[in-house]
Parts: sequence; structure tokens; C-alpha cells
Amino acid sequence: MAELRDLLGDERADATLRRREHLIEHLHAVQDTCGYLSLPRLRALAAYMNLPMAAIYETATFYAHFDVVHDDQAPPPALTLRVCDSPSCRLAGATALHDALAKGADPARVRVLRAPCMGRCDSAPVVAVGRHHVCSADVRAVGAAMEQGQVEPQPITWQRLADYRLAGGYRLLTDCRQGIVSVDALASELEHAGLRGLGGAGFPTFRKWQAVRAEPGPRYMVINADEGEPGTFKDRVYLEQTPHGFLEGALVSAWAVDAQALYIYLRDEYPGLHGVLTDAISELVADGVIEPEFVILRRGAGAYICGEESALIESLEGKPGKPRLRPPFVAQKGLFGQPTLVNNVETVYWIPRIHAEGADWFASQGRRGRSGLRSFSVSGRVARPGVHLAPAGISLAELIEEYCGGMAEGHRLLAYLPGGASGGILPASKADIPLDFDTLQEHGCFIGSAAVIVLSDQDDLPAVAANLLGFFADESCGQCTPCRVGTEKMLALLERDAWDEETLQHLARVMADASICGLGQAAPNPVLSLLRDFRSELASYNLIAKG
Repeated sequence: MAELRDLLGDERADATLRRREHLIEHLHAVQDTCGYLSLPRLRALAAYMNLPMAAIYETATFYAHFDVVHDDQAPPPALTLRVCDSPSCRLAGATALHDALAKGADPARVRVLRAPCMGRCDSAPVVAVGRHHVCSADVRAVGAAMEQGQVEPQPITWQRLADYRLAGGYRLLTDCRQGIVSVDALASELEHAGLRGLGGAGFPTFRKWQAVRAEPGPRYMVINADEGEPGTFKDRVYLEQTPHGFLEGALVSAWAVDAQALYIYLRDEYPGLHGVLTDAISELVADGVIEPEFVILRRGAGAYICGEESALIESLEGKPGKPRLRPPFVAQKGLFGQPTLVNNVETVYWIPRIHAEGADWFASQGRRGRSGLRSFSVSGRVARPGVHLAPAGISLAELIEEYCGGMAEGHRLLAYLPGGASGGILPASKADIPLDFDTLQEHGCFIGSAAVIVLSDQDDLPAVAANLLGFFADESCGQCTPCRVGTEKMLALLERDAWDEETLQHLARVMADASICGLGQAAPNPVLSLLRDFRSELASYNLIAKG
């Protein structure tokens, strides 16, 4: 208890430290300081927060980045290497890299783990040495980072407040607060521009504002910066380049719904950005733009499911990130049971720019009758992976040739994932489909967060599908049986010498119909895509009958 009070503050003098919403931050503080969570410390934390030990233990064991050590267990080694196991990193040799690192590591000093996507798919394979990301990693580069003690994130060069102001930054926020721009006028601009949620759901931004404003206050604003969809890294790029552009859009959104506070939930795989946002928020407080504690930054703890908005809110409240049954929706009863506006990072990033450039400018972008711009996170077998800002409605073939420098040398397009792990897989014969919201559903896919992973004739499609199902099985929160059992069962079916199509199709229907949230509903998409569009390839692996 004395250790906790030294680390967290004296809860007897400041009762706010006991609030359940602080639990995950407290767990991070103990994990960061001690390297793991021992049961004695968890028992002390339960007394400190006046919570049952069961609540502390359930939350700590839910998240992948917390190491709970029982009384009869040895603590983990001082250093952990996390080797990304996402499709993009696997294509770049992550499996062999993991095996080589595990073989050469002293288990008493280093543990080597497979880990889900780290949001650096454009520089695959990636290994986290402590909190330091080694990009385009090999054994030598990882070894050098270990020898040099590089375990903290690399410094990020970002646009400071003064420079953002010189470029016209925070003009919209000032105009909003002074009554020069009204909520209705700005909402009409966003409606005309066609701005939609860019985290995956694509819900019109102005309608979210209307829904939350229609509910009685107090209200809250939450930013979903838990960018965990494999293949997605656009939010990281925007936050690294112009955090104040994002913060202005978030503050304008909070103003639009008259929010009591603005919470930012940042994935723990972006430790460097935690420092950037902390400093940027401090600049705003020092400049008088916001009051202290109006913008509250929270760390995730390694749980893909927290990208779902109600699971994210559960996590913000200091609980395991399990999706809520709806209705009520979070716009009605969200954070702390109050109406809550939840937006993605990129969505709010566009608000000041659309106002400055004009709704017509944004709406006029697009191809094939589509409207707006899309930030495509492109990785895999292309010459120039990265975040490419392109017109909505562009085709994959155009995206590769015009923005990605063509296919990687020696590779021929075979397939692509248009929306990350959950968006399905399309064949090269469908590379001319417009990429946008509502254009892919008839093909059994969706664009989601526009995470495009390109596969070639040198890639093993069944192995890709098995990798994705393994990811979903590992990341399922376990709350509902169709997802918890269904993902594991489907993975087991994929690992057989031959696929049982009828059972796979039936299981996919049950998961889609009965799972509580999108994880279980979308998990079968990669398998269904292969059964629909890649029958000859599956037959060549003798997984299904020819003909």
C-alpha cells in the first residue's frame, strides 16, 4: 500500500484516485514501474480503490499488455520482444524472424512473443523491443537495439502549436466559440461534404452530432484512437504529422455537442504518440485554449475489441472491454451512462480542413460517382506501401499503379483485402471495383477503415485466412458463445487436411446472426471470400473438390 501511494498518490487525501475509471491507468503505472503485476500488488490496489479483488483481477487479466504473476509463478524477463504476426508482417517474413529470435534468446533475460498488428504495416516486419519499434526488422537490427538499450519509443517530430497557428490553425474553433460559426451551419457543411465516420462504420458525421445533441446533458465526447484493425495505420500517420489538426477537430466536435469533457483512447501500441498528445494537450492548456482536465488522455492495454465503441467505453470506465448489448446506443447512454459522441481520429481531423477549403472542394473529389477523399493504408506486395490519400471510388488497380508504384518486383496481383482483417478478400479479377462505402457489399466485402493488404501469386491464401481466424479467436472478448466458440471452431476446421464447406457455411451464418458485435459477425468473411471467389486455388491445395 505504501508503494502504491508513492506511485499513484494518497487516496485518503484525494478520493478521485479511487474512481473506477482510473483502474487501467493505475495498472499501467504498476506494470511500467515493476515490469509485471503481482498478486500482492493487485490485492493492495483492490484495497486502495475500495473494489473487490475479483474486479481488479478480471480487468488486469483481460488485457494483453498486463502481466499478472501468481504467487507461485516467476516474474517475466526484464525485456520482451513482440514480433508482429499480422498478414503484412507475415508476408515480409515475420514467422521466420520470430523463430530465429526465439532460438537465439536467453529465456532468463528475454521473452519472445507473437503479437497482433502494431500499426506499422508499411515497414514490415516489425518487432517491438520493449516500447521501441524496429521497422523492416531482421535479427541483426533487433540485436543492435537490444545491445544499445533502445527500449523506449523513438522521438517524433511534430507540428507544434505555434506553427499550427501560423498555418491558420484553431481559427475554426475560435469562430465556433465566438458564435461566428453556428452548430447548424457547420453540420450543414459536413452534410454537404459527405463526411462519414472513417473508422469503419461510415455513419454520417452530422447525424451523430444530431443524435447526441437530441439527448439531455451532461454529454461526453470520446475519440477512438484504438486503431487495431490489421493493416490499418492511417490514424497513426495523421497524429504523428499534425496532432493539433486532430485536436482542433475533436474540440470542435466536443463544442458541437456541448461535451463536459473530451476523452482520447489511444492504443498502447503507439507509445510515442502518447508523449506527443500529452505535450500537445499541455500546449493548449498553457495557451488558454482549454481548461486543465478538459481533454483526458487514456491508454489502451492491448485489446482489439476495444475498437468497438461500446467496448471502448467500458474500458474507459476501468472495466474489461466487452461490447454492450444495444439499445440503448452510446449516443443515448455512453460514458458514465451519459449521451456520448464517439468519433474516429481521421473523421475529426477533416473537420477544420473541410471548413477552410469548403464543402464543395471535399465533395468534388472522387471517381465513378463517389464523393470525397479516402486515406488508404496500403501494405503487402506493392512497391510503395504507406498511407495514400486518394479519391473515393478509386479502384485497386488504379491505387496500385497511380499511388503505390505498381506491384513489388516479381509479384503478380492475386488478391487483396479491401478493409483489413474483417473486410473480406477479393480476387484480382475484381480489382476494378470502386473502393468506397456501400460499393463492396454485393461482393461480400466492405471497405471498413480502408486498410488494403495486397497479396500476390507467391502467397498462400489458405494460410492468410487461417492467420486472420487465429487473430479473431485470440481477440474475441469471450462474452458471447457464437464468437468465442465459433472463431475457435472455424480455425480448427481450417487446419484440417480438407475443408468441410457445409459446416463452414453453417457456422458462418450462426456467427453472423448471433454474435453481439462486429468481431464475431465479420470473422468468417475471409473464409467465405475464399469459398466464393477462389475455388480453383483451394482445389489446388486439395482443400475442396475440383470442378
